[in-house]
Amino acid sequence: MNTRRISLLALVAFGLAGPWIGIYPTFLMKFWCFALFACAFNLLAGYGGLMSFGHAAFFGGGAYFGGYLMKSLGLPNLLGIAAGGIFGALIGCAIGFLAVRRKGIYFSMVTLALAQMVYFLAVQLPATGGEDGLQGIPRGEILHVLNLADNTHLYYVVFAVFLAGFLLILRIIDSPFGQALQSIRQNEPRAISLGYDVQKYKLAAFVISAALAGVAGATKGIVFQLASLTDVHWTMSGEIILMTLLGGIGTLYGPILGALLVVALENQLASTAGSWGQVILGIVFMLCVSGFRQGIVGTVAGWWRRVRPGPATRACPRTSQSHS
Repeated sequence: MNTRRISLLALVAFGLAGPWIGIYPTFLMKFWCFALFACAFNLLAGYGGLMSFGHAAFFGGGAYFGGYLMKSLGLPNLLGIAAGGIFGALIGCAIGFLAVRRKGIYFSMVTLALAQMVYFLAVQLPATGGEDGLQGIPRGEILHVLNLADNTHLYYVVFAVFLAGFLLILRIIDSPFGQALQSIRQNEPRAISLGYDVQKYKLAAFVISAALAGVAGATKGIVFQLASLTDVHWTMSGEIILMTLLGGIGTLYGPILGALLVVALENQLASTAGSWGQVILGIVFMLCVSGFRQGIVGTVAGWWRRVRPGPATRACPRTSQSHS
């Protein structure tokens, strides 16, 4: 059994056992929402090489749109989550069409500028509740069987949404599309010379990432029954970048670990450090980036590869002895 399969089984086991090992369910639900958000961002930035500064637009937009449909139109919660993903994909298509034509910092600045327009709409539109946010998003129930007012029932729905999104990302990374996307990140001129339509690949990755971020936002809206301006503010984009870099950008499980660390630190510092919490979080981030240049998971994986050489490396001493 390879390392990836063991890691996936451990992740599923932790998810299933979460409410029964003494961890507050609401904390875990928030963690899984941000873990999906971080994995969606990592698909674009880690595997596509596109550093977006505006992903909060999709996360917050999905929360507002899905929440509004569930609250005002009585849409079932699972359809509301799907609607959040569709809204994220549509906004992602519009923003991505303009942004992928740029490279480097210009791409990042375009995504930030367009995301701020979404923030402005969230402040101004009457349907969003302005500075009060969209409150009272109903949790509802599933098939008249699972009452999601129960935190345990809702927890397993949130975990199922995360797991479905994560498995989709895993499948995309291993697909020919994912391999082409990584080749574009590593050497774009070579990919163009091989006949790849680079712009279409980038736009497709952008839309998929935005859709998954919208799903994460709509799910978080159900958990807290609220979509607020914080969800669509540029600081949310910075927070998700922090999670991804801390865990390890371009790794499968790095964003999940980063989300867990940041959510846990924020939860702890909010009750102990008050307004100094963000300062302490920034210091922790600088220390981790200085000590783990490739993120925690990336650095540990590199260390493990050096300590545990592959079969070809282990065969070298025997080969030299036979020649002697």
